[in-house]
Amino acid sequence: MPGGRLTQQERQQIAVGLADGLAYAEIARRLDRPTSTITREVTRNGGPTGYRADLAHRATQQRTHRRKQAAPQGTQALQQPYGRDAEAVRDYQETLTTVFMTSGLPKMMARVLGCLYTTDSGSLTASELAQRLQVSPASISKAITFLESLDLVRRERDERRRERYIVDDDLWYQSTIRSARANDQFIETARQGVGILGRGTPAATRLENAARFLDFVSEGLIHAAQQGREVLYTRTETTPDATATPPSDRA
Repeated sequence: MPGGRLTQQERQQIAVGLADGLAYAEIARRLDRPTSTITREVTRNGGPTGYRADLAHRATQQRTHRRKQAAPQGTQALQQPYGRDAEAVRDYQETLTTVFMTSGLPKMMARVLGCLYTTDSGSLTASELAQRLQVSPASISKAITFLESLDLVRRERDERRRERYIVDDDLWYQSTIRSARANDQFIETARQGVGILGRGTPAATRLENAARFLDFVSEGLIHAAQQGREVLYTRTETTPDATATPPSDRA
């Protein structure tokens, strides 16, 4: 499987594949690339309906140029713990961001979440996030507010009284429960509609079936989350290389 950046010819093939209505997986197979590479490429360059090969290639060149310009000032930020390859980590962070975007998160919120999840501490301040993502503090504040509303991050003050934004294991449980409960309002409203539209009528039956389905799925999801909660706290046996001395995420 070829590695490295996509070429301009590959981007043209992606554009042709999208125009032909091919799935990302099929385009990836024809290019002998991971599906995640195609998904990330299309998502950050206009989406399936707005993707243009020449514009995508030019945007990638500009991003690469900006990174090279920033490298002299940000050499310390590029250092990675445990001997990780900085370029590989950055590419993976972009892949993870794309996954969050395809699940429905706006781009900036996905970037913040991807940045937090790829730090060993799972915790960064607003200024640290702004520095790493090269965006304004206002953008970080807006993204954090949105992510907090979905129970995807939480905040706490550290010993220096700074607010830190955190992703931890229990947030997955809380977010799953919240997602399941989000159906409650529709379920209640749908059942109200059954009485108004007349039980047994086509419209009422449609609403009643939808309410029963969502109620069943939500209860099953909550039950599964409660049973599986302990998985979030089960530590794997793998440990980092003992010879490596990782720098702090807060550096």
